[in-house]
Amino acid sequence: MAAPSAPRPPRPRKEPQPLVIPRSAAEEQRLRLERLMRNPEKTVPIPEKLNEWAPRPPPEFVRDVMGSSAGAGSGEFHVYRHLRRREYQRQDFMDAMAEKQRLDEEFQKKLERNKMIAEEQTARRRRKRQKLKEKKLQAKKTKLEQKKQEKEPDQSQEQVSSEDDEEDSKEEEEKEDDAEEPSFVMGRG
Repeated sequence: MAAPSAPRPPRPRKEPQPLVIPRSAAEEQRLRLERLMRNPEKTVPIPEKLNEWAPRPPPEFVRDVMGSSAGAGSGEFHVYRHLRRREYQRQDFMDAMAEKQRLDEEFQKKLERNKMIAEEQTARRRRKRQKLKEKKLQAKKTKLEQKKQEKEPDQSQEQVSSEDDEEDSKEEEEKEDDAEEPSFVMGRG
């Protein structure tokens, strides 16, 4: 029997963590973050991206070319079967990669086409906004010119009429200012 050793000091007991079953992906992520933040000095394992499976490349030189002639041993069938399966896998993989590449190219073309359509619509709407803005400015200019033309013949009259025009223009400006005010007020009866 082994000699009794000195008793070990008791380990400090950790507080048991309650068992929480996450109900959603967000809750699961929150629990993982909480567990990581309990000990910030501990390194975090970051998984590396897994490489895609790729079949072995075909052999450069095939030494044992077997045919379908009689006289092959009973074990040769299994070797042939494995070689055939491996070649079919390789061909399927190449077909899948070609299909994936074709779909990626189609997707990129579709993105470009959608981007062009969106840019055309934006440009068309921008031109429309600019036209409206120019029309408004032009309408304002014509209105001001009409007012100036109306005032010019009045200037030949007495100064009294010019003073009346100034009062009229002030009133018109006040009316224009009134147009910006709301036409009704809520809560007044």
